[in-house]
Amino acid sequence: MSISATSGTGVHQDTTGDRRHAITAMSVTKIYGDGDTAVRALHEVDIAFEAGRFSAIMGPSGSGKSTLMHCLAGLDTVTSGRIWLGSTELTELGDHALTLLRRERVGFVFQSFNLLPMLTARQNIELPLELAGARVDRAWLDELADTLGIADRLGHLPSQMSGGQQQRVAIARALITRPDVVFADEPTGNLDSRAGAQVLDFLRRSARELGQTVVMVTHDPVAASYAQRVVLLADGGLAGEIIDPTAERVMTALDQLRTSADGEVER
Repeated sequence: MSISATSGTGVHQDTTGDRRHAITAMSVTKIYGDGDTAVRALHEVDIAFEAGRFSAIMGPSGSGKSTLMHCLAGLDTVTSGRIWLGSTELTELGDHALTLLRRERVGFVFQSFNLLPMLTARQNIELPLELAGARVDRAWLDELADTLGIADRLGHLPSQMSGGQQQRVAIARALITRPDVVFADEPTGNLDSRAGAQVLDFLRRSARELGQTVVMVTHDPVAASYAQRVVLLADGGLAGEIIDPTAERVMTALDQLRTSADGEVER
């Protein structure tokens, strides 16, 4: 099994402002609360995600995977440490600047789709551009719709579409602004296995064929096997990674994390 321990000092080396990395975290710590009730969700995390690749973040319950994604995406602030989106340091931005950055340079795909029920599929996809006051690239929208298999559903409301179709609309909405990074939080959690496989296949294709950077949080080893790289967390810290994962290797690694006393994946 090819699982390599993630270096605590080498992952972010020489990546600040390096265009090869879409997002970089350096010594990121996140603590909720204070005093006796303080909870350390992340501890001194160093990680970089290469541009144009599909990566997954995994770990046992409470490992910090969702917290890491929220901090990387600028949805939550860090207690200490630094995060860059390309050459822009998120941890130096104020609330207004962060809002603009998320709108213009980050895409989101959630488990619950988060489509506005009164808008058609086309209107939901175009919404980020409308909010930003930007022009819709019709050719790009048509390409996304064709690739995702929703071209004939653009005039439908979410209530008139299946769960899989709604999630594909959500993916098109995330990609319509051509973001630097798409963050996907359990994107197949509300889908059956067939619809989930279609969504995951497109996320993989968007990285390989469109050069899109995708970072996905999932608890599902099968979903993680679609990624090119799986980052493993345990107790708020990095525990290893798997390159070109399979579902079996991911399951073995997670079992090791659950049973290992020190939270490190054996090599």
